[in-house]
Parts: sequence; C-alpha cells; structure tokens
Amino acid sequence: MQGIVYRLLVAFLRLVTRIFFRTIEVVGHDHVPPTGPVMFVGNHPNSLVDPVVISTTCPRRVSFAARDGLFSMPHLRPILWALGSVPIKRKQDHAGAPNDNADAFRSIHALLAGGGAFGIFPEGVSYTEPELQPMKTGAARMALSAFADGIPVVIVPVGLSYRRKQHYRGRVLVQYGRAISFDAAWLDRWKKDPREAAHALTDAIDLALRALTINAEDFDTLRVLDGVRRLYVPETQELSLADEAEISRRLVAHWKQKRDVDEVKLFYVDVAGYLALLDALHLSDWDLRKPISRWDWTLRIARHVSLLLVDVPLALPGLILHLPILWGATRAGEMVLERDDVRATMRMMIGTGSVLVIHLVIATAIVIADPTPRGAVRAILVWLFLIASGLAGIRVLEKQAIVRHGLRVLTRILSLKGDLEALRVQRDELRARLRPLVEAHLDPELERIVPRAEPAS
Repeated sequence: MQGIVYRLLVAFLRLVTRIFFRTIEVVGHDHVPPTGPVMFVGNHPNSLVDPVVISTTCPRRVSFAARDGLFSMPHLRPILWALGSVPIKRKQDHAGAPNDNADAFRSIHALLAGGGAFGIFPEGVSYTEPELQPMKTGAARMALSAFADGIPVVIVPVGLSYRRKQHYRGRVLVQYGRAISFDAAWLDRWKKDPREAAHALTDAIDLALRALTINAEDFDTLRVLDGVRRLYVPETQELSLADEAEISRRLVAHWKQKRDVDEVKLFYVDVAGYLALLDALHLSDWDLRKPISRWDWTLRIARHVSLLLVDVPLALPGLILHLPILWGATRAGEMVLERDDVRATMRMMIGTGSVLVIHLVIATAIVIADPTPRGAVRAILVWLFLIASGLAGIRVLEKQAIVRHGLRVLTRILSLKGDLEALRVQRDELRARLRPLVEAHLDPELERIVPRAEPAS
C-alpha cells in the first residue's frame, strides 16, 4: 500500500516541479546503482524542495531522513509516511536532552539491508547562503556502521544548484556524482577509531559535494562571477546547465586563489560596474550579444505592448482565482512554520497543489452539471483557459516591475539604441581583457569547456 501511495505522490510532485521550474536538468544517472543499498547525500539549499527534486529525478525509490519535529505536524505526517521518511533527532532541536537516534539507525540499517535507497543532507539544516555549510558526521556514521554490519552500501553524492530558487519558473541542475564505496581499509579504520573514520568519510563527502555545487563566499561575488561567465562563453557556443555550473565552479575557485592579483581585482571591479549599469537600464548581457535591428527593435516593442494589452487582461481571471489560494498558502506557511526558507517551500507545494486541485474541481463540477459530450467539451475548454490564464499570471508576476512602469519602460525601449551601442563597446572591451586573463591564470592541464582557439569577440 505504501509503495502505491509513494508512486502516486511522486507522480504528483513531478507534475508540481515541472510547473514550478522552467528547466530541470539531470546529469549522472549512470552513477546511480540500479539495485542494492544506496545512501544519497546531497547539499541542502532549498528546504523541503530538495528531497522532492531528488525523489522526482532519481531512478530509485528514496526514503529520506527528516527532523523529528516535522512528524508532529498533522498536515505533513501523511506525506512523510508515504515517502518512507525516517525521523532524526537534531542536537539543536533538543538542547539539554539526550540525543538518541538508535531507533533511526536501526530503521535505516533495515532499509539498506533490504537493498533500499536512503537520502540524507549531511549539513543538517537548510540554508540560504551561497556556500556549503559544515558537514555533520551522522551520514558517515550511518554508512560505516551499516558496512560494518555486512551491508554493501555505497554513497552517491547529489549536487543541487538552483537559479532563482524561490521564484516560479526558475531552473535547477541535479548532478549525481560518482559513488563512494568501501573496502577492508575503511572497515579497519572504523573498528580502530569510529570517530576518526566518520570524520574522514565526512571530509570525503564534503569534497564530493563541492565538486558538484557552486560555492562562493557571498551572493555579490557569485553574481559578479556569473557575469564573468557570460562574458567568457562565446555567443556561438550553447552550454548545458552542467557545463555552465562547471565553469562557474572554476571561476569561484580561481577567484579565491587570484583575488589579490591586481589585474584580476581590477577586472572584477569593472565587471561589477558593468552589471550595475545593466541593472539600472533594465537590460541583461544577452541584450548586447547582437546588434539590434529594426525588426528586433519592433519585436521588443511588440512584446512589451503584448504584455500590457494581452497578458495582463488574460491573467486577470487566473489572478482573481489563484491569488486567494496563494495568499492562503502563504498564511498557512507563516502559521505552521518558523523558518523563511521552509515557508517558501510550503508556499510552492501548497500553492501549486491547491491550484491543480481547484482546476480539477471546476472541470468536474461542469461535467456533473452537464453530463453530456457537450459538457465534457465545455469542461476541457474551461480547463485550458484556466491553464492559459494561470501561465499569463505567472508571466505578469515575473514582470510585475515592468508592468508597474509600463510607459516608462516603453520610453526606454524607444530610446534604447544609443544606450545599447555604448554598453556593447564596454562589453567588447571587457571580453577582450578577459581572454588573456584566463590564458594567463588557468591551469594549462585543465580540460577546456570553451575551446582555446575561440576568439574573444
């Protein structure tokens, strides 16, 4: 029974995530063993969305560890049961009380002994910072103790990288890394000194996750280095999210090593100024990649007028129907959850799920009121209109600043050509300076994603 409920719930969550995210790119499925005991260890930047993303992209059924406090929430308990979650007591949640997770360890060992897959986030808590948090040793102790009991478990690291993670129509990259397996040497280390072995394995997990995630010291640094990446990649080369993430990881790593080099520091400051100017003009680097023709200029005006005259009216019915639901989801998250990142997760889950249910209820009511083929056709047409109105509503909410300042933005577009030409010259100068910097400081043995022979401009 639980297996059937799990499959139905994951199918529903897969639909929700496909609506919420514009792109979900998955790499490394070949690193996931098709059978046998597996422990998935992931970074934890987006609260309850993280296990949902893994569950809906992994070819295995995965049961996750969850803090025990979640099991006391009536609205979450059925979902946690369906997902096969295991309650874990965290020290920060039980200050002054014995932190006994013996029952949890036994449940996890039983799951792995049966050839199942288990997921855990070794950082122990969700976070909003742009860098991995210190790893707890719990995951390592679970894996080593299971291996010592004769369970041939392997650890598969999972890197989650979000773009605009708390907004509708963002993007997410899921990377399954190479498995960490155990041998007699690990068993000897565990028997001699469990504490030392757990810390050593935790360090190995940390290293594996850092290879699959982008870790900067602050969001400003991450934003500027992302701008450097956009300047570096030629317009003629289209990259996957995985390649984009790898270039970003290399830029972060090299920035940490070379940040005191004068020419590198000066280039960073100049890129930051260039990005600030783009923001002030409501432009992106993409807008400068090719000359704006009369057709492009006309099309840009047409898109803006369409947003104001087509999308906004089309979105109104959907907004009237959906905004109370989304407001209720927000209020529910504020009432039952304390942390902001978890509230954002609940807004996504409750809001998206409620909208789908409301659509189904309206279509069903139409069919009940008119149980004829004509009624069924009417129900389908209404359902399609609600979907179109909802998508238009998402677009309007994404562009709400543009909608609020519609005439001012239109005036800016009409006078855009002069601004674009000046910015394009600045961009070309930055790109011309960037390629020699890369060639001077990049490890020559490093495998290239962007070909060395590609011209800078």
